[in-house]
Amino acid sequence: MLPSTVRFMGDDRYPVDPPAVHYDEEERPARKLPGRVGVFVSVVAFAVALLVLWQVFRPLAQGSQYYLIIFLAGTLPLVFLAYKSGLGKGRETPGVTDWILAGAALVVCLYPIAGGYDDFLNRQGLLEPVDVVFGAVLLVLVIEACRRTTGWALPVVCLAFLAYGYYGGLLPQTWPIAHAGLDFAQIVDALYNSGSGFYGTPLDVAATYIVLFTIYGAVLDLSGASRFFVDLSVAAFRRSRSAAGRTAVAAGFLLGTVSGSGTATAVSVGAVTWPMLRRAGYPPEQAGGMLAAAGVGAILSPPTLGAAAFIVAEYLNVSYLTVLGWAMIPTVLYYLGILLAVEIDVRRYGVRAVDAPPTSAWRLLTRFGYHFSSLIVIVVLLALGTSATRSVVYATILAGALSFLDRRHRLTPPRIFTALSAGVRGVLPVVAVCAAAGVITATTTKTGLGAQLASLLVNGARAITDEPRAVLALTVVLAAFALALLGLAVPVTASFIIGWVIIGPALLGLGVPAPAAAMFVFYYSVLSEVTPPTALAAVGASAITGGRAVATMWQALKYALPAFLAPIAFVLTANGEYLLARGPFLGILWTTVVAGLAVFGLAVATGAWLPGVGPAGPATRVLAAAAGLLLLYLDPVAIVAGLAALLAAAGVAALEKRRHRPPVEIRPCPTTPPGGDA
Repeated sequence: MLPSTVRFMGDDRYPVDPPAVHYDEEERPARKLPGRVGVFVSVVAFAVALLVLWQVFRPLAQGSQYYLIIFLAGTLPLVFLAYKSGLGKGRETPGVTDWILAGAALVVCLYPIAGGYDDFLNRQGLLEPVDVVFGAVLLVLVIEACRRTTGWALPVVCLAFLAYGYYGGLLPQTWPIAHAGLDFAQIVDALYNSGSGFYGTPLDVAATYIVLFTIYGAVLDLSGASRFFVDLSVAAFRRSRSAAGRTAVAAGFLLGTVSGSGTATAVSVGAVTWPMLRRAGYPPEQAGGMLAAAGVGAILSPPTLGAAAFIVAEYLNVSYLTVLGWAMIPTVLYYLGILLAVEIDVRRYGVRAVDAPPTSAWRLLTRFGYHFSSLIVIVVLLALGTSATRSVVYATILAGALSFLDRRHRLTPPRIFTALSAGVRGVLPVVAVCAAAGVITATTTKTGLGAQLASLLVNGARAITDEPRAVLALTVVLAAFALALLGLAVPVTASFIIGWVIIGPALLGLGVPAPAAAMFVFYYSVLSEVTPPTALAAVGASAITGGRAVATMWQALKYALPAFLAPIAFVLTANGEYLLARGPFLGILWTTVVAGLAVFGLAVATGAWLPGVGPAGPATRVLAAAAGLLLLYLDPVAIVAGLAALLAAAGVAALEKRRHRPPVEIRPCPTTPPGGDA
């Protein structure tokens, strides 16, 4: 049962705590392992956490691939113990089959180093039959682990890529995507004994960056930080009519800075704020959409962006701080769009003010504001040139030390064990996704599929027009549509990886700078979290509010869509890069202001209300949408046209309001009674 009341920090009159935050980004519900099995899984996860921390300061001499082999050997077996098969009724405790799969995963993962690691590497391209057998078993286990944690979609995509690699030689050679064909041993070799398969960049990122941030998030949660962030949001807005909506959005942002998980943030914030939203008068679907949109912001909010952001840094060979800098302005635009939608809904639905919380924001800040310290330390250390891995470890240590300022949340040795174990368990779904993504990247690399599909995408645009700007615009629209469809089937991390190897080359080939192309793919991969019919964040939020799931998805898309159109500006014009904080200060300033106005116009179009005027009719909404799209082009002529359209929208809305205003009843002045005063 989810709580319906909040207990504020330092106020025992409110007896229920908000639920703990879940740090896994793209998972099905994990088992609640009882007894000895739970202890065993926790001990193994704790051992993996120690290995991860050791690797930060004393990297293994054999190299990163050797470390990845050991890391996968420690985490892949846990997937089969911690997650149900999903076939039949399922069990809360692992069965015989689960233990067999876990044991097989351990054996095939350790095989490359058990028989001599250097000898195994020397057989690259010439694997022995036993190597092929072990590699094939690992392939099956990785796909099964991915199915258990994310469902059928991504495994089916992996199988399609494998089929293409094996049967692609049978395609007519006149087809652009035809290739010479790969035999099974070549496929296994690319997956099992190369740097582009299971042990490629995606798993490397999961085993270095992501797992450390999930450990950091677990430590923050146990130290009381997650609860503080939600309580601070509740206390900050007092008794305004917009307070309930603003609270949900602010809590989503603050909790997202340490969570990096859209669905989990939406559920955690919703469990606390839904009673307040309900009392304020929000319909369940409307509130669920708001919670889902605010939760998805967790994937976009520094300093702990979603898992795909770490892969962006690795692919482009830039620091994680650089990626954080690119994300700052788009994050502001995203939350601006949601806040505008909140203000519109307050007026459109007649939302009421709710009772003020018993604890002031100032009191919470003075008593528990130290929870912000570790977040600040991460950014400061990154700015000073410290690696992202060491920065997050130092921040984790600081968060643990500061926990002793609150006797209820002290990180004693047993709680440290719990935090480290929970951090590793939280990363298991991402490990499964990243290992499975190796199937896609290896097949694409070996066959050259990425370049061929990119060429098809650009040629499709050129079949309509030869004008370079129009070709780029059409390619961007097709790419956005393709990424949105891709995100319906696979998790965000996998969606980005597939999108980057296929759509990235198309954008780069048209002259789009790599940072703009990567962030475009990243943002549209995230859009799937609020896009029907598989919007996981909206499904989670609807479970909290009791609203209809599909209706909640559409509401979530309404809240998020204005800001999600902004990434198109990254790639359409040279000025779009200013929104990634790449360029002169004045350029960054004016593009941010213009993009903010564009988000405002799009919010009016989706919300059917013009703040300060009133309801927006069809004509006003069309003009506002046109204004938003023109402003996002960030070209002087388009900006002037967009501003004109926005003013026209305001004028039309004002005329409609005056036309529909009820006539004022004119009453005759009362006559002066005889003998009365004038």
